[in-house]
Amino acid sequence: MDFDRLIEQASALLQKRGRLTSSALRRQFDLDEALLNDLRDELIQGRRVAADEGGGVLVWAGASASASASAGARATTPPQPAAAAKELGPLPTQAAERRQLTVMFCDLVGSTALSARLDPEDLRDVLAAYHLACQTVIELFEGIVCQHLGDGVLAYFGYPKAHEDDARRAVKSALAILPAL
Repeated sequence: MDFDRLIEQASALLQKRGRLTSSALRRQFDLDEALLNDLRDELIQGRRVAADEGGGVLVWAGASASASASAGARATTPPQPAAAAKELGPLPTQAAERRQLTVMFCDLVGSTALSARLDPEDLRDVLAAYHLACQTVIELFEGIVCQHLGDGVLAYFGYPKAHEDDARRAVKSALAILPAL
């Protein structure tokens, strides 16, 4: 089996299982130590589809655009907050970090009644304007919109960038959203 085919099969197996040990890769593909190290390097550094969890364990990290284009397949990645994903980059290989996080949830009051009165396309436009206004204000206070949940907006303050006053920033952001709407 050539090396490119080995990489494709190992990547597919890793994606399917989510995590693999080096010994499982060695046994599955009958690899010697040098070839196993080359395979791990290619999956982690070359293709960026795996992260080294330590102790000889690889974890699926999703496919980069170049890897999925070269493989000719559309790979899926674990769900991540849209705005934060750009700043996060590849999965960390270091130990976890403990930090304070302030979470804010904004909800559009009366949206159910509004949805009964408006045409679906008009409601979509209203919700898009609402989401944009919330996101603009949240980002002014250096928060990150994690997710849009129907008529709700979930935001983080203190991640990925922490401040001493993240809770205060969240409150100020919430108060500033009202006039922005």
